[in-house]
Amino acid sequence: MTDTALEAAALGKRFGRLRRSAGWALRDCSFALPAGRVCAVVGPNGAGKSTLLALAAGLLAPTEGTLTVLGEPVGQARARVGFVAQDKPLYPQLTVAETLRMGGDLNPGRWDARAAERIVAGGDLDPKARVRSLSGGQRTRVALALALGKRPELLLLDEPMADLDPLARHELMGVLMSQAAQHGTTIVMSSHVVAELEDSCDHLLLIGSGRVRLAGEIDALLETHARVSAAADTDLAPHTVVESRTTGRQLTALIRPAAPLPADWRPGTPSLEELVLSYLRNPEAQTTAPGTPAKSPEESAV
Repeated sequence: MTDTALEAAALGKRFGRLRRSAGWALRDCSFALPAGRVCAVVGPNGAGKSTLLALAAGLLAPTEGTLTVLGEPVGQARARVGFVAQDKPLYPQLTVAETLRMGGDLNPGRWDARAAERIVAGGDLDPKARVRSLSGGQRTRVALALALGKRPELLLLDEPMADLDPLARHELMGVLMSQAAQHGTTIVMSSHVVAELEDSCDHLLLIGSGRVRLAGEIDALLETHARVSAAADTDLAPHTVVESRTTGRQLTALIRPAAPLPADWRPGTPSLEELVLSYLRNPEAQTTAPGTPAKSPEESAV
């Protein structure tokens, strides 16, 4: 066992060789994700989220830097990792029951048939139905059943709930949280629905333009930021400003306080969605890990 589920050092992945600066899906990414966490990977389309998860799953090889999984090189840890890709690749000609049996055959000694069958049964799926006849949400359920039936120590999910209705999304999120609680599974999931992740995840990786811009425990990140409202002519120095807007006579801003804030600024703790959107709207905003001094923009990749 290891205390770290994922650790990247100067990790980069480039596709193509057009120009030296072109084609980088990820560049100079360094972070450490403690084991046992439920981690949200967020960022805009094309930010590098899927590339990072594919690297961790061993489906891609890094162009530069290193990535260790559960304390081992990626290839050596593959049996301990579950992965559900965006397109949920399954064999369309197999039935649901045959797909689960295949999962058992491919994971001898680790397969939990009852857990996989419970997830499938929760969607009222006919075990005799062929995968090609299933809806997108039903295929997602089967893919999650395969991944969780493996009893992985690390579960990687790339936009897992995108094609589910709200009720199914809530139910399967509960299944994932139960997995994390009962078995100590580390779960890393990318999603565009940031507000939905706030109640489920305790760690954040914010990726923008191929770089990790913010990483850490969500509670610690929120505590080190403040949402303030003040008069339009207020000087926010010496605090680090992530984003500020002026409407009429009022200024609103998200800052990282460098000192106690005046009461008339009406400070408050931002939501996870406010934090994420502020950083994404301002690519040049300085980033820091909780408890570390602010970096210059040139040093801002975590």
